[in-house]
Amino acid sequence: MILPIYAYGTKILKKKALAIEPSYEGLADLISDMWETMYNAHGVGLAAPQIGRAIRIFIVDSTQLYEEEEAKGIKRVFINAQRIHTDDDLWTYEEGCLSIPEVRGDVDRPKSITLKYYTEEFEERIETFTEIDARVIQHEYDHIEGLLFTEFLKPVKKRRVRRKLEQIKKGIVDAEYPMRFV
Repeated sequence: MILPIYAYGTKILKKKALAIEPSYEGLADLISDMWETMYNAHGVGLAAPQIGRAIRIFIVDSTQLYEEEEAKGIKRVFINAQRIHTDDDLWTYEEGCLSIPEVRGDVDRPKSITLKYYTEEFEERIETFTEIDARVIQHEYDHIEGLLFTEFLKPVKKRRVRRKLEQIKKGIVDAEYPMRFV
């Protein structure tokens, strides 16, 4: 089922998400709905707070960012992720967010991240991700920590997008997918 994506300004996007247990009711259906919602919105990642759930789960499919013949990228579910380490070396890349349509901006992020997380079968993993995979993961990880990419924009860019962010809060935005506003 395609779920509405919560827009910038909704309180849940600023709330630190809670860990979930393997017995979480309806987890398989939630994950399925998250994949369907993300693909419907043409996203490469989606975190539970973006669909109104304050729990520590996000999904990533960076394979879409590569040509079909390239066997690169990841398609993965991350449950109860915890950051273990990030690289000191930063790189800049333009980001956007399904919760903040029509706003994009350059964000500096570490080139790699090491996470401890659980798979959808609740198997524990510790893994290091690099390049675009690391970037998408860090963006989604920020969502479960109550952070948005706009908080990492340079001051000049923050001022430039302020008006657009206020419009999104009021529901004045043209998204091609269902959204929920303040």
